[in-house]
Amino acid sequence: MSGQIISPRAAEPVGPYPHARRVGNLLFLSGIGPRQRGGREIPGVTRDAAGRVAGYDIAAQCRACFENVRLVLEDAGARWDQIVDVTTFLTSMADFATYNKVYAEYFAGPGGPHPSRTTVEVSALPTEIAIELKVIAAMS
Repeated sequence: MSGQIISPRAAEPVGPYPHARRVGNLLFLSGIGPRQRGGREIPGVTRDAAGRVAGYDIAAQCRACFENVRLVLEDAGARWDQIVDVTTFLTSMADFATYNKVYAEYFAGPGGPHPSRTTVEVSALPTEIAIELKVIAAMS
């Protein structure tokens, strides 16, 4: 069974693609960031008087991003513990230590999925986010 999944709860994709696609027992999530559904708001972002990003809280963005991943997984009929691979895109490796600490809370603790992982720094991401995850889950 194959199919596209669009979550009614996670932040909307920023382009013409689904949140996820299931092929057999594998679920491939598109890149998912921390934006909130229904708008352009990004948790942890502060703006200056002109509306430009003045700063951001990477821990808040990580938690919001992980929550969006959880929502897409659930809406696709998958569970957090079925995650087998995570690719993380950060706009600054200066955020790595904080990201790694928050990541451990969600992925490496007791009952966590303990997936394989790759983390890379990129010069920019769609919208003004500092983190995006690409996830693969193995469903039963």
